[in-house]
Amino acid sequence: MRTMSARLLALTLISGPLIAGLAGCAHNKACPPAAPGSAVLQPDWHDVITDPDHLRLRAWRKAFVDALTKARGSGHGAEIDAQGKLLDPDTALDHPALPVGFYSCRVIKLGAKEAGHADYIAYPAHRCQVRPSDDITRLVQLDGLQKPSGRLYQDGASRMVFLGTMILGDEQKPIAYGRDADRDMVGIVQRVGDKHWRMLLPNPAWESNMDVLDLTLAD
Repeated sequence: MRTMSARLLALTLISGPLIAGLAGCAHNKACPPAAPGSAVLQPDWHDVITDPDHLRLRAWRKAFVDALTKARGSGHGAEIDAQGKLLDPDTALDHPALPVGFYSCRVIKLGAKEAGHADYIAYPAHRCQVRPSDDITRLVQLDGLQKPSGRLYQDGASRMVFLGTMILGDEQKPIAYGRDADRDMVGIVQRVGDKHWRMLLPNPAWESNMDVLDLTLAD
C-alpha cells in the first residue's frame, strides 16, 4: 500500500505540471517543439488504399519495365536515354520526401494501352504544389486538363506512396479517393537528383501503361 501511494504521488508530481503546461500551450496557441525522441504518428497508406490500387502498386516495377520495353520497341530508345536517371527503374535515392513548395512538373506517358497510339509522349511542363494538409502533405497539379491531386505517405527510406484522384477539365475540387476507380491514382515518389523527383503511376486508367510525373523544385 505504501508503494502504491508513492507511485501515485510521483505521477501527480510529474503529470501536474505537464497538464498545466499543455493547458497553457492550448490557451496561448504557442506550443514548444516536441521533446527529442518523441514521434508524431503518421497516417499509414495501408489503411487507405483500395484493393485494385494495392495490386497496381505491387506491380509498379514490372509495369515500368514493360512500358519502357514497348516504347523502345517502337523507336523511342533515344528519347528514353536522353531522360537519364528519370527513366531508369533502379534509380531511387534516400530522403524521398517532397519539400513544401512549388514545382515544375511534366508527364511522360510510356506504352500505349491501345494500338495506334504513341508509346512515348512527353507533355509540356505545368505547375505543381506540395502543401501541408493536417498531419501529411498533399501534391496538387495547378493547371492543365488532367490534374492529379492526392496525399503523400511516408514509406521507407527511398520512396513515398501517393494516393489521389484526377481532376478533369474545369473541375474545382478533387473527388474523394476510393469513390471512382477510373479517377483513383496510385504511385510511388522517388528522389532522382538534387531538387529532382519522379512520381511513377503504374497502369493508369487511360492511355498509357505507365505515367511518369517529372518534378523539379522551383527556385
